[in-house]
Amino acid sequence: MVDACGKCENCLAGLEQYCSGGRTLTYNSIGRDGKRTDGGYSQHIVVDERFVVRIPESVALANAAPLLCAGITMYSPLRHWKAGPGSKVAIIGFGGLGHVGVQMAKAMGAQTTVLDLSPEKRDDALRLGAEDFRLSTEPETFTSLDSAFDLVISTVPIYVGLDRYLGLLARDGVYVNLAVPAQPLSISATTLLTNRRSIAGTRSGGIAETQEMLDFCAEHGISAEVEVIHADGIDDAYRRLLAGNVRFRFVIDNTTL
Repeated sequence: MVDACGKCENCLAGLEQYCSGGRTLTYNSIGRDGKRTDGGYSQHIVVDERFVVRIPESVALANAAPLLCAGITMYSPLRHWKAGPGSKVAIIGFGGLGHVGVQMAKAMGAQTTVLDLSPEKRDDALRLGAEDFRLSTEPETFTSLDSAFDLVISTVPIYVGLDRYLGLLARDGVYVNLAVPAQPLSISATTLLTNRRSIAGTRSGGIAETQEMLDFCAEHGISAEVEVIHADGIDDAYRRLLAGNVRFRFVIDNTTL
């Protein structure tokens, strides 16, 4: 975000991401001047000081860049639903968001499990702090982990077969959906009734929470793992992204634009 109304109840509560007056996104949004925002493709950005955050010196700029999107998107639900010592967290999808979320959940003290389609991601998941890694393609994953987690965070656009993921929740557990699938979510009411489960969604985080997240990452040595590319490599990066060939974020060096 680069702007919000600053007057509504959500803004006054430090939750600018839910601004009822209309937030302005960093990229592909319309600012107060009527011009489109170009985000990381910009050479210059003029922004209200309320939307400026401090990058701690111990976090390199290239590694900090994805934290302002993927990082806060993971940090906010982990904090809101109180991931910490004694809690069990599952993260679905070990990609741009998931690899940051695993580090955060670990640093918060939660016992963390990763579910992903690719066995090739196992070593990275364990290296970054997951205590367990399971393949979501294996039926035994869901039988052995039935009712095992307090919090399940999905970073991937699941809309069918959702009941088996909800089945991972213990009593009063929460399934948090971060992705936007092309189809409406489909769930069984019975699955929700079992264990008094909940399904929720969330948008990134407010500016104060974003600063808190950056300071937390600096304190615990957390950063996004990135590959820095030049502007003339953007098309190739998109092709690699579609093929799943990135670990785990591309960052554009905008001095090459």
